[in-house]
Amino acid sequence: MRNRSDHINQPESSFEDRVVQVNRTSKKTSGGNRIGFSTLVVVGDRKGNVGAGLGKAKDVISGIRKGSLYAKKHLLKVPLKDGRTIPHRVEVKFGAAKIFLKPAPKGSGIIAGSSVRTVLELAGIKDVVGKILGTNNKITNVYATMKALGKLRTE
Repeated sequence: MRNRSDHINQPESSFEDRVVQVNRTSKKTSGGNRIGFSTLVVVGDRKGNVGAGLGKAKDVISGIRKGSLYAKKHLLKVPLKDGRTIPHRVEVKFGAAKIFLKPAPKGSGIIAGSSVRTVLELAGIKDVVGKILGTNNKITNVYATMKALGKLRTE
């Protein structure tokens, strides 16, 4: 038998999660409208680990929780050069999205669009230049960025 206060005694996770997008969906049924939500959540520890997840549920809070759990189960270890930037230039095509990432000099900061910026910040990358081409779909752009970070290799 589980104690209701078990979750209170657990240590706090070092992961930070950020909601990138919330979509509301509606379906017509004979009894009326059925409403649901899908949420895109990015999770990272700012030390090289990052993950993204899409959670679907009847309410937003449950969708965020599902997306966060999925992201934590599918974390990606990102190799960092000097603890601040990526080791080399990378270009990725994922669906309709094209993502370019290249290292930047110290002090440049993250120069990238909103969805790419979120993933890079939570991964712990401090100096990088990124460009999104092809689509404005945030879900596709987040997954394309994850794929680009997965292609990075240490030199």
